[in-house]
Amino acid sequence: MRDKIAVLLPCYNEGRTIEKVVRDFKRVLPEAVIYVYDNNSTDQTAEAAERAGAVVRREYRQGKGNVIRSMFRDIDACCYIMADGDDTYPAEAAGKMAEEILYGRADMVIGDRLSATYYQVNQRPMHNMGNRLVCAAINILFHSHIRDIMTGYRAFSWEFVKSFPVLSKGFEIETEMSIHTLDKNFRVTELPVEYRDRPEGSTSKLNTVKDGIRVIRTIIALFKDYRPMEFFGILSIICMLVSMGMFFPVLLEYVQTHVVPRFPTLIVSGFLMVSGLLLLSCGVILDVVGKRHRQLFELYLNVLKLKKMGN
Repeated sequence: MRDKIAVLLPCYNEGRTIEKVVRDFKRVLPEAVIYVYDNNSTDQTAEAAERAGAVVRREYRQGKGNVIRSMFRDIDACCYIMADGDDTYPAEAAGKMAEEILYGRADMVIGDRLSATYYQVNQRPMHNMGNRLVCAAINILFHSHIRDIMTGYRAFSWEFVKSFPVLSKGFEIETEMSIHTLDKNFRVTELPVEYRDRPEGSTSKLNTVKDGIRVIRTIIALFKDYRPMEFFGILSIICMLVSMGMFFPVLLEYVQTHVVPRFPTLIVSGFLMVSGLLLLSCGVILDVVGKRHRQLFELYLNVLKLKKMGN
């Protein structure tokens, strides 16, 4: 049977906070089923979640992306609310987020921390700077205006969840969700939500440098996959400009002296121009493939819609 609302709480060592988080969501959304996926915790996370009345399952592949993959595959619901088990997101916002999904106004609702209290509460300057850089990069590359790319507080429709291919293994999953939504033209709504810092004794699992590098790599890889013409076009223009910058001095000397004294420069210039043309060709071909993929994805959404109506 399909749940009306499923609250998804991926957890790793959140024994200090998970019981309160589950009880808060049960109070705000009494009709919801609360799912806690324990990701190899070494504390009492699973036991605390069970005491609070959550459905507890385990995911043995480490990483938030792996947990979300299992959640999306296993759970069938009309509306999905994803949050963290560290009590940093208020459960009170979940009702409004669920309404946006259930009334068909959005396929993904983003709980926007950055427009609310995040910068006042979060005392980690590198995290704050990283959030700004990631938001700016994605909005520029994908021509969007999303205010909070990396928030872990989101709501999803059934169509989004069952058509989203989870590729990330760790904390890059939020970035992947945002880019997938923009590329596939899903309906997106942002709602400002308060952000609370972790309670004393609870530690963040996010490593600023290590996970920041992973997020940047994910952005570059997804930009290549989703916008191949722009990605390879930029590389092509760079190669061609460098090639012309090397070629014109040689051409000028030849016009003046009828001699080519710098053959290595001329050869490198030629190779760079050929590389630029090849990169441009790759961009054109992959852009056609990407367009075809988006067409097939739209047809797949139609199939999902018929399946949903049949159920």
